[in-house]
Amino acid sequence: MNARRRTRALLAGCAVAAVLAGTAGVASADSSTPAPGPTGDGAHALCKRVPKIDRRIQRALKRLDAGAGTRGSVARLEQRVDNAKKAGHTQIATFLQDRLAFRKSLVTNLQQRQKDLNDVRTWCRDNNAGKAAS
Repeated sequence: MNARRRTRALLAGCAVAAVLAGTAGVASADSSTPAPGPTGDGAHALCKRVPKIDRRIQRALKRLDAGAGTRGSVARLEQRVDNAKKAGHTQIATFLQDRLAFRKSLVTNLQQRQKDLNDVRTWCRDNNAGKAAS
């Protein structure tokens, strides 16, 4: 039994030391100078990512606009709300209705992002993909 107590004490001591070392590191990091902020707006990096962002938005909109047989679609969630109402599960129907409202707002949000991304694509084309003029 004495060996178990020593092992526990050793583990507890290591844990305390790790906690103290972690807090000391945080305290010393707070007193140092803050990291410099961004030097630009990241236009070049964003211009490089436009095709990937566009594919991602299109894929999400396609899934949301799909039929009731597709997981994640608005139609499928509408069907689930209807099924819950028919079964008399009012709490479930309310929960799903709130999710449906969010999902419909997500469609609107993604469509707006798609329009904004088209404006970014045009800007990138007209401004040498956001590279600084030399």
